Amino acid sequence: MTHASFRLPRPWRAAAVAAAAALCLASPVAAQSFKLGVVTFLSGPAAESFGVPAGNAAKMMVEQFNKGAAPAPYNKTGFGGMKIEMVMVDEAGGAAKQVQEMRNLYQRENVDAIVGYIGSGDCLAVAPAAEELKKLLVLFDCGTPRIFEDASPKYVFRTASHAAMDNISLTRYLKSRNIKADSFNMINQDYAWGQDSKADFVAAMGVLYPNAKPGADLLPKFGAGQYGTEVSALASRPADLTYSSMWGGDLQAFILQADARGALKDTTLVLSAADHVLPGLLNKVPDGTVLGARGAYGILSARSPLNDWFQGAYQQATGVPPVQASYRVTQALMGLKLAVEKAMAANGGKKPSTEQIADALRGSTWDSPGGQIRMALGGGQQAIQGTAIGRTKYDAAAKRVIAVDIQTFPAECTMPPAGVKSLDWIKAGMQGAKC
Repeated sequence: MTHASFRLPRPWRAAAVAAAAALCLASPVAAQSFKLGVVTFLSGPAAESFGVPAGNAAKMMVEQFNKGAAPAPYNKTGFGGMKIEMVMVDEAGGAAKQVQEMRNLYQRENVDAIVGYIGSGDCLAVAPAAEELKKLLVLFDCGTPRIFEDASPKYVFRTASHAAMDNISLTRYLKSRNIKADSFNMINQDYAWGQDSKADFVAAMGVLYPNAKPGADLLPKFGAGQYGTEVSALASRPADLTYSSMWGGDLQAFILQADARGALKDTTLVLSAADHVLPGLLNKVPDGTVLGARGAYGILSARSPLNDWFQGAYQQATGVPPVQASYRVTQALMGLKLAVEKAMAANGGKKPSTEQIADALRGSTWDSPGGQIRMALGGGQQAIQGTAIGRTKYDAAAKRVIAVDIQTFPAECTMPPAGVKSLDWIKAGMQGAKC
């Protein structure tokens, strides 16, 4: 059997050749993707109020980026035309497990970068492992200052301020409002975040309230859940302030148990990172609680076109307002997106290498829903940002907690200068702070 040959008419052949040429020209970027690992708590006591909101924001932002639906300068499709493929991993399980999970993301899933990690203990474990692998790691949360104060990584970045900001802004707020603080009790989780936060708060109080006397110093383990012993200790040693850097399910459980026993009635509760537990606690949080959100986020955030867009898009996607974890993962993704696109532009429009992206992210500045982010410390790999502190008030008609008497603090007021360790700077009187 013979086969008849088939040949396109000349005009069609010309059109087909032109179309094929156009496809070839477009294919280097269009055919590529950027594979992104995202790590957050999806199970355990830190999931409901913190890890899941972060994961929801990551999903929403990747979807918005891939549709080209985010506001300028974030409106290019994907990352510079490359579709973002996201792989999300649960942070639960401890530091050793997270190091292995991270290696799997890089070596088996072949992700181009990871944005992740909430627990300070996890960050301290995965950061040196990422550096060893020479892979890009963008920490979006974890507050311990040790990541960049005790090391000088090349491939690890943190796109949010560390915990010194939270505790310095808290004490500055107390002082500016003339809140009585002759004595203070403390309860913090017994791991890097709680220990570092406590040290910063005590040091800042020593500068701004030199005559204040510390009382109870309680360090329950992370995830303890039951705080009967601690509540009894606080009730037996009343103080003007009760300070805590606890967060997630631990903070929710502590406030519920302390409230039930009246242990918070005659003290001003001072919480460094607590906005995310308010939707679940409502009127169980004492009115007048001094509250931080680890940035100008959520109920402490300022109106701006970018923040209005983010809050509206997040609420439409999830049915609830965004909290600090949602903001922090979003600003990380925005910073990474701009860095990838800057690196692509310098690479002739081709997908950039890990080193090229790191060079573009290092020392960069961008606007986020919570304000401007500047990679100003740690050799340009640790962010600084402004923050806000306020006091809580339960709005019975709206059935939600709102923030009142809000005060904002610029980054230069609450973060040390480059090359100076946070605790050393605080103890020396925070010299050079611009408030």
